[in-house]
Amino acid sequence: MSVLRIRTHRPASARRVLTRGLVASAALAGVLALVPGTASAATPVSAASAVSVPVSVPASATAVTYPDNLDGWILEALDVMRLNGIPGTYEGIHRNILRESSGNPLAINNWDINAVNGTPSKGLLQVIDPTFNAYWVTGTANDPFDPVANIVAAANYAADRYGSIDNVFGPY
Repeated sequence: MSVLRIRTHRPASARRVLTRGLVASAALAGVLALVPGTASAATPVSAASAVSVPVSVPASATAVTYPDNLDGWILEALDVMRLNGIPGTYEGIHRNILRESSGNPLAINNWDINAVNGTPSKGLLQVIDPTFNAYWVTGTANDPFDPVANIVAAANYAADRYGSIDNVFGPY
């Protein structure tokens, strides 16, 4: 019998897209360094100078679409984590999610000491509201039941407390 109560509604987003303008700008700088007339091999090109060069980049090069499932949520969270300097791997996140919620983003724990104190653990990585609010990362949904926001906030907390979500092997 599960100790988790299942919420009956899903997070609002059915499809997730993360814009990666800064990553694309940095990649563009590297490409422009190889284009004759924009720079030489001896002249480093910064992302700022690359932005001033008129280049047509297809919209698909600046956006990534993620599936609305556990794999997609983890991959999107990893991209957000990379952009924010939060360490962690797919394996570490996946292992902890399976232990904490069995992959259910709407899981809620109503029986442990946190629940007794009025702050039940929520979401994929079973984060309580005060921890979610303290470690929430701008650019993600401000909702502990949002899968990506939950993963990123939990990984941010784990990085602060344990060095990385990869170092967590039990309840944290």
